Amino acid sequence: MEWVNETLVREFVFLGFSSLAGLQQLLFVVFLLVYMFTLGTNAVIISTIVLERALHTPMYFFLAGLSCSETCYTFVIVPKMLVDLLAQKKTISFLGCSIQMFSFLFLGCSHSFLLAAMGYDRYVAICNPLWYTVIMGHGMCVGLVAVAYLCGFTIAEIITSLVFHLPFHSSNQLHHFFCDISPVLKVASHHTHFSQFVIIMLCALVLVIPLLLILVSYIHIISAILQFPSTLGRYKAFSTCASHLIIVIVHYDCASFIYLRPKSNYSSSQDALISVSYTILTPLFNPMVYSLRNKEFKSALQRVVGRTISLP
Repeated sequence: MEWVNETLVREFVFLGFSSLAGLQQLLFVVFLLVYMFTLGTNAVIISTIVLERALHTPMYFFLAGLSCSETCYTFVIVPKMLVDLLAQKKTISFLGCSIQMFSFLFLGCSHSFLLAAMGYDRYVAICNPLWYTVIMGHGMCVGLVAVAYLCGFTIAEIITSLVFHLPFHSSNQLHHFFCDISPVLKVASHHTHFSQFVIIMLCALVLVIPLLLILVSYIHIISAILQFPSTLGRYKAFSTCASHLIIVIVHYDCASFIYLRPKSNYSSSQDALISVSYTILTPLFNPMVYSLRNKEFKSALQRVVGRTISLP
């Protein structure tokens, strides 16, 4: 009742690229090309893994899940951003903003837990190779992916509910290009310390718990690799983990910069720049690191292409 004379916010205005008005058409072309290439490479990865029986292994099962997650992840943000780059009025409805935040958090949180599942897969493959096919059976792989998505869904639902149950009046300008947590919280009329604390703790847990699981896996992996008798064996074992490690480092560097910084270090322009990297560039980088430089995958892709060409 105390805000009865104020205007209820029904839509939000994005100001993420307002300082780059003269470059928005160029950014549209660049981001569109990157986005199309990302969709294309992820489609190739998923279809190759599905069609080639030699890739029906736990590692590639998780990779297919990761590619699918990233395809949906970019679809939630990039098409709207591309439209806004050419639009005079860059707005999103209140409901649309909440749906975008939930979808973004759901897929982003699931991504973290999928990386942890992939770390466990590498741990079993190197530390228990004789039991690998038994431990990492189809049921275990499906279960780990289901748990990753369930955790992502639960955390996203809690955070989105806490954010959008806050009152939004008068101010509706988001200094960002999509509905992320911090920009939306900044325009809320007020928010309790408890709600803010819960949101921060959930974001930290999403990053910390999977990262701890990955670190524990790699402590055992490195210990096992150092006991290998030959240098070639150690190199081959570590090379199977290198791609996963690169993606983990990139993912956690970007996410930690956004969500684990002290509030006093908050900068809207810096966050928008980092957000571009993990919403557009990282999904492009991941398939190239994981698959397009992988000899086994490239051989499988050649076989799939060969069979497709010979079908007529």
